[in-house]
Amino acid sequence: MFYVIDASVYVFRAWFSIPDDMQDGDGKPVNALYGFARFLSDFLEHTKPDYVAVAFDTSLNTCFRNDIYPDYKANRDPAPEELKQQFERCRAVTRSLGLSEYAEQRFEADDIIGTLVARMRNEGMPSTILSRDKDMAQLLDAGDVLWDFAGGRRIAYKDVASSYGVRAEQMVDYLALAGDSVDNIPGVRGVGPKTAAALLGHFETLDNLYARLDEVANVSVRGAGKLGAKLAEHKDMALLSRQLSTIARDVPLNADRKAVERRSPDLHQLNEIYDDARFGQALRRQAERIAAHF
Repeated sequence: MFYVIDASVYVFRAWFSIPDDMQDGDGKPVNALYGFARFLSDFLEHTKPDYVAVAFDTSLNTCFRNDIYPDYKANRDPAPEELKQQFERCRAVTRSLGLSEYAEQRFEADDIIGTLVARMRNEGMPSTILSRDKDMAQLLDAGDVLWDFAGGRRIAYKDVASSYGVRAEQMVDYLALAGDSVDNIPGVRGVGPKTAAALLGHFETLDNLYARLDEVANVSVRGAGKLGAKLAEHKDMALLSRQLSTIARDVPLNADRKAVERRSPDLHQLNEIYDDARFGQALRRQAERIAAHF
């Protein structure tokens, strides 16, 4: 099994859940660093994976999607400087724990994850994606799992329909219709999650839907009589939203099975990072246990 981690989910979770009065010797917050290091250490100690990669986001406003749609994620406030300063230290902890980490200016962590999952699948290895992002469900195939590590929820490929109302293969078309307010993806105005799921339940794909708009009035959804005209009016936006929602699987990465093989933690490097952050003994002892059982 290959494990791939959506780092930002866990960095931001730590930032919001741990008080920012946890500081290093220079008075800089290290709360996100501590929470992320603890998460990675817990994951490694309890899961003992052989193949792992961690994907970081560095592409806010520089992603290829911003070229397609300048308002993509424009509703998000930029990360505060106190948090930005901690991301590089989180990447250093990742490397020191013996894990491969990836980031690209033109691609999001989602795209890195999509590319890694596709490559490992080509090598016959299923993937577990550590994330809470429903968009990741589009990457799942038989044997794959979407795992909310903190929440303890696992969604296998076969569970996607019962969890989200559509199959994994339909997730992109679902987002094209319903949109995604988190990423500022517009979708079709007036089409919500239930309507999007009902339409795909009837037509299977977005392309089939637009090829058979005259049948929309027969679908059992609220306002079906006027829905066909609404879909026709906003077709361009639906197609744009599908493009924005599609996770890339062809990011130019130096990554194969060997590249994501887990290495033994570098305890010397970790202790230097933890010394600089003024961390106590708990994370150090955990790292020693991880190294001893590697």
